[in-house]
Amino acid sequence: MLGAMLKQLASRRGISKTTREAFRKAKKEFGGRGLQLPDMLNILKRTVTSRSEYGSGPLLWAAENGHEGVVRILLEGKDINPDKTDRWGRTPLSWASGRGHEGVVRILLERKDINPDKTDRWGRTPLLWASSRGHEGVVKMLLERNDVDPENPDKKRRTPLLWASGTGYEGVVRMLLERSDVNPNKPDKWGRTPLSWSSRGGHEAVVRMLLERNDVNPNQRDLFTLLPLMYASWRGHEGVVRILLERTDVNPNHREFFGLTPLSQASWFGREGVARVLLERKDVNSNHRDFYSLTPLSRASWKGHEEVVKVLLERSEVNPNGREFFGLTPLCCASLSGREGVVRTLLEQSDADPNRRDFWGITPLTWASWRGHEGIVRMLSERNDANLLKPDRRRQTLLSWTSRGLPILNSLTSDEADKRNRRI
Repeated sequence: MLGAMLKQLASRRGISKTTREAFRKAKKEFGGRGLQLPDMLNILKRTVTSRSEYGSGPLLWAAENGHEGVVRILLEGKDINPDKTDRWGRTPLSWASGRGHEGVVRILLERKDINPDKTDRWGRTPLLWASSRGHEGVVKMLLERNDVDPENPDKKRRTPLLWASGTGYEGVVRMLLERSDVNPNKPDKWGRTPLSWSSRGGHEAVVRMLLERNDVNPNQRDLFTLLPLMYASWRGHEGVVRILLERTDVNPNHREFFGLTPLSQASWFGREGVARVLLERKDVNSNHRDFYSLTPLSRASWKGHEEVVKVLLERSEVNPNGREFFGLTPLCCASLSGREGVVRTLLEQSDADPNRRDFWGITPLTWASWRGHEGIVRMLSERNDANLLKPDRRRQTLLSWTSRGLPILNSLTSDEADKRNRRI
């Protein structure tokens, strides 16, 4: 068995040339017959300090792959350095912790010449690697030591708790929160807390666990002025949004740097379920305007999220003719961007004005004609209240755009327009 392991170790890609040559030479000296145990041990000990092109020696390979027996044999060498790093600054303990090899971790921690809190090139400790991968047994072993700092962050200031929260490992989060020296509100370099990361990832159980504590702030902003609720709304995590809205201290109308609220983000990214959850609250402003004067309905219309548009229009206070900074209504936004389904939904509203002009005097029908959206042009021109000859501020009518070579429907002739407009 040991021979097979040694052969596998020596034949692996990235193993140093010295190791491979030593194995082949030894086998040749023995006439091709199988190596005896003492011979294999000697070969292993002679090549223990050899390193591959990535700086990985046999001990690092064995620790990474969880070969407890090989690790014990290699550690018997006199000149062995169990804290030797590879090109990424990772030690055998770091690799074993990241892979969840509890037996190897236990063997390495028995030695006094091991630094269990040593960081790699990214500033990550063995505890951080184990926490980010959800290896509860390894985390428990490391936390039992007095020389391991549970708050030691990486170079981006992400702590083990933040990593475990962002990846949704409930058991690791629970173990870390049980310690009095762990700060559940400690942010990373961008100001994101464990609650922000767990909300962003949609990890409901972790979110509940964090909110059960009195020292967790659900309204802590990051550098982008985003709250946990906004991350959950943006990513479409309905369950997390419900959990956060159960708190009376969570503001459902919080505005980020550009003035977007959670409902604005849900509308922009087409999160229908989140929009429904938010609109269940009476204190949510469904007509809120951001810094571009866009309402949630305008944003959903622009992006073509038909279901979100229907959800918003269920609210009686939503204005289907609300204008943004340049005077574009939701119908203008949908016509300009070619969203036929949204246009159809808006036209079903009795108070939606298909002739409402923007600040340039351009109607939804003109915008759709200019962009060549034939389906929308047909839809709008078939309405009896569509004015085809009323000029814009440049004194250009819908049909005058045709003579300028723009992609308007050729099927819409001036005779048809005259006939249509005599009826209105």
